[in-house]
Amino acid sequence: MAITNKNAQIKEIIKCGKEPVYFFNRYVKIQHPTRGTIPFDTFSFQDDCVNSFNDHRFNIILKSRQLGMSTLVAAYAVWLVLFQKDKNVLIIATKLSVAQNFIKKVKTVLRNMPKWLILPEVVSNNKQLIEFSHGSSIKAIPTSDDAGRSEALSLLIVDEAAFVKNFDELWMGLYPTISTGGRVILLSTPNGVGGQYHKLYIGAESGSNEFNPIKIPWDAHPERDNEWFEATTANLSKRQVSQEYLCDFATSGETFLTGEDIDWVRSLVQSPVERMGPDRNVWVWKYPLSDHNYIVSADIARGDSKDFSTFHIIDSSAGEVVAEYKGKIPPDRFGDILNEFGLMYNKALLIPENNSYGYATIVRLRDLGYPRMYHNKRKGTYIGDYVPAQDINTAGFTTSGKSRNQILTKLEEVIRNKSLKIYSSRFSEEIKTFAWKGAKAQAAKGYNDDLVMSLAIGVWVYDASDTYGHDSNILNEAMLKAMSRKSTEYEDIDQTNPVMSPKPDHMSSRQEHNRRHVDKRQEKLLGDLSWLYK
Repeated sequence: MAITNKNAQIKEIIKCGKEPVYFFNRYVKIQHPTRGTIPFDTFSFQDDCVNSFNDHRFNIILKSRQLGMSTLVAAYAVWLVLFQKDKNVLIIATKLSVAQNFIKKVKTVLRNMPKWLILPEVVSNNKQLIEFSHGSSIKAIPTSDDAGRSEALSLLIVDEAAFVKNFDELWMGLYPTISTGGRVILLSTPNGVGGQYHKLYIGAESGSNEFNPIKIPWDAHPERDNEWFEATTANLSKRQVSQEYLCDFATSGETFLTGEDIDWVRSLVQSPVERMGPDRNVWVWKYPLSDHNYIVSADIARGDSKDFSTFHIIDSSAGEVVAEYKGKIPPDRFGDILNEFGLMYNKALLIPENNSYGYATIVRLRDLGYPRMYHNKRKGTYIGDYVPAQDINTAGFTTSGKSRNQILTKLEEVIRNKSLKIYSSRFSEEIKTFAWKGAKAQAAKGYNDDLVMSLAIGVWVYDASDTYGHDSNILNEAMLKAMSRKSTEYEDIDQTNPVMSPKPDHMSSRQEHNRRHVDKRQEKLLGDLSWLYK
């Protein structure tokens, strides 16, 4: 029923100016995609959001799709500029069409309101800007390097902030414009980990920044149930479901590992039993055992830049990472640490990356006389055979475009198959932000991948080397059994093929691979011991 009494209208104007939720439900109409123009009957989760907008200067919303949050924010912007003077609202969107669509939502609200409720006059009206006679305005713009830098903002709204290009740099430019009292609403579905939006939301949850976190999953909508969810997500990939409906950062982006594998790595995290080394950055989970074999792999940085030098110690007998280092240290001093811990862990096979900084580390290890260095003896073939220490030209692991892809593929395979236990929270955090950028897997902007690369080098030898890999124990045991056979055991051997045996039907390809290695070792061994059974 229309209000025609002047006094009643004044009371309504005052009430609407004080209570935005009342204003929305009484006087706002919105455009529904199938039902046309309808009254804006807000849900309780939307009302809670509006209350948060009023109670907190900084709000960050992690949301599911199709919850009407963009419409809610547009209505809130209209409420702010209609009932308050000199309010400058800026909306930043991922592209021009999205910005213009936001202004359309604003115009729909204004067009369907009672004329007596719109006190200021509209003095400017175009596809991206609406200005009012009392000094307030709403402006929507697409993302750009200097978006909003020259504005004095009362309210900044960034729609789908996780998808805004270079949002970290944009935020640095925008923050001063609202630091004197302006308000912020950032809203988005997730887009993987590592971006500025992700940092701000995680910081809000932990209480380390000034944002108020608001999480709205798909089932916050009262008209949705499991049947709706199953039907809506039936044709979407797991990543798409996580991004669009589950508010899950970890599995929403193009991460190197799947969400399940990232969760598995995270589930193994343990506090180290001891922190050692000159800077206490050597984390130790298991001490060396005399009958175990160890591999030490290292990624080497300059020591004073943003990258870290790192190493992992892999127990190839038990299939676990038992120690790890991450720190900033000059390459030659890093050689001292590698020498110390390599010797501690049973003179472990040491595999430093031989890049420009790695050369200095390798020279230091040679000077210290480290006894078991990984060498590249044949071009394109990486093996673990010992080479005299003075031959440093072949020492270490060469990371090229080809070998990088190989070792990362092996790392993914080993983690996916759960064949190596990793206890480090530092590695767990790095692997979450290690994602695909085009055809290359790398750390997200502002993050590091030094631990990822160090472990990838070690895993390559751990899983692929016949001499130092985890399968070498199987081979060694088989060889010892072959040496202990009695001469009568060889009397029934088919001399045309004395060691190869039929492959059982149930044997896996991996078991067949191991069996062939055992058979070849046995064949060579039996040739050397032929005098025992002739």
